[in-house]
Amino acid sequence: MKLSILDSEKQYLAELLETIQRCVYFLDASSSKLAWPLTADLLETQKKNVVLFEAMAAINERFAKLQDTLGAAMRHACILAGEPTDSFLKVLSFYQKTGVLESVESWQLCRTARNLAAHDYDIDYAEIADHFNSLKTLTPLLYMSAVRFLNYCQEELSIAPKQADFTTEFTLIVKTKQADESGMPQ
Repeated sequence: MKLSILDSEKQYLAELLETIQRCVYFLDASSSKLAWPLTADLLETQKKNVVLFEAMAAINERFAKLQDTLGAAMRHACILAGEPTDSFLKVLSFYQKTGVLESVESWQLCRTARNLAAHDYDIDYAEIADHFNSLKTLTPLLYMSAVRFLNYCQEELSIAPKQADFTTEFTLIVKTKQADESGMPQ
């Protein structure tokens, strides 16, 4: 049976929602491999530690992938909701108003960190440590935006992730981060 254009667009959003959950899962897994906060001394003494630097590269990539996928999904959901999408700032403002985003500024802060993650860094280990510690600090913002966005899609558009393969882990990760942020036990 051939899907209608609208059904195809809804299915695409469902696939993006699943991808968001998968991005959170793998970003969290990579981040858990490191002892935080990173220090310049650690990075300099471990500068040939392939496992350490592969985990760091994965964090860079997965942070960027999560924000990129979340941004694409938010724009797509706006289209399905009949909201303006002629500029991404309008998309961000819409999601700030709905409570999905803490603020447009927090999204832009994550975007700036994401853009820095896409660039090669030199051998200034203090800058490298600062960059990764910033990503670690900003990651919960993306996680909370992701969970609120998935809730928005379910409640307002009746669209859930295409497969539930990562739903349990996603929920657990987000609950853990919320508990960490509030200082409350799980």
